[in-house]
Amino acid sequence: MQIEKPARILLAKTGLDGHWRGVSLVARCLRDAGFEVIMIGMLQPEEIFQAAIDEDPDLVGLSVGGHVDVVLRIIDGLTSERPELPIFVGGAIAPWAKRKIEEQGVEVYPPGSSLDDIAEAAGRLTGVMG
Repeated sequence: MQIEKPARILLAKTGLDGHWRGVSLVARCLRDAGFEVIMIGMLQPEEIFQAAIDEDPDLVGLSVGGHVDVVLRIIDGLTSERPELPIFVGGAIAPWAKRKIEEQGVEVYPPGSSLDDIAEAAGRLTGVMG
């Protein structure tokens, strides 16, 4: 019998802020939608790169901690190491930063985004749903 494993999503915070509510809600939403969520918390970019290799996720979600340059560095590092790995980003993101991140081919979900939209995106990006 073949047991289908759920898609694995690695969630990381990119800054040393104390705002955990958003990423915690997203983690719960994704778990409720049937994904395996690996919450690695606040780490340095190099640690996030290594976790993306070690954990072999199907998707990486980054919670922006305010410094867009750090997020862009993480995106560059991840796409260099695992170009096939989809990434999405959420958090307090200014409109100019949202555009800059989207130019990298990364979907952005700022505050007020629907949890249903985030779960749908996770399904689409991991190939679980159409």
